[in-house]
Amino acid sequence: MINDIQGVRKEVLQSVSGLTDLQLNEKQAGKWSIMQVLEHLYLTEKLIVNKLKAVMASSEETAAEDRPIHLVINRDHKIVAPQFLTPSDDFITLATIQEKLLASRTSLEEFLADNDQEKLRKRSLLHPVFGLLNIKQWIEFIGLHEKRHLAQIEELKQELGLRE
Repeated sequence: MINDIQGVRKEVLQSVSGLTDLQLNEKQAGKWSIMQVLEHLYLTEKLIVNKLKAVMASSEETAAEDRPIHLVINRDHKIVAPQFLTPSDDFITLATIQEKLLASRTSLEEFLADNDQEKLRKRSLLHPVFGLLNIKQWIEFIGLHEKRHLAQIEELKQELGLRE
């Protein structure tokens, strides 16, 4: 599971390597910049891991059936990010966002190392689109969510004339 998530993260970082900070922060009218997409990935992973830690710290067990979370990669269905996951308009360097993404990923890895895999199926948390997801599916969601936004990054690169 973590290998798949790490693979997508590697693809995301490879996709933006070689781009300047100016290119990464360039915006098209009505769209996020590539940097804003990266910041959104960081904010999302950080929030999810914090919520998962809280759920695992509780003694309440609520199992949930597996949901079709793979549908998140379908970019035909647009979803507006909630305000708390909406990136800023600040100019951010690639080095800064890489540090933040590394920190959120380290937190996820530590969470996985500290928790029994079987327990991850016995605890659940509500997702705003998919409903009740067990923790294992939430973790899988992180990778699928990044895959969705990797496609967005590639689209933005093409629109900005940045595709190799």
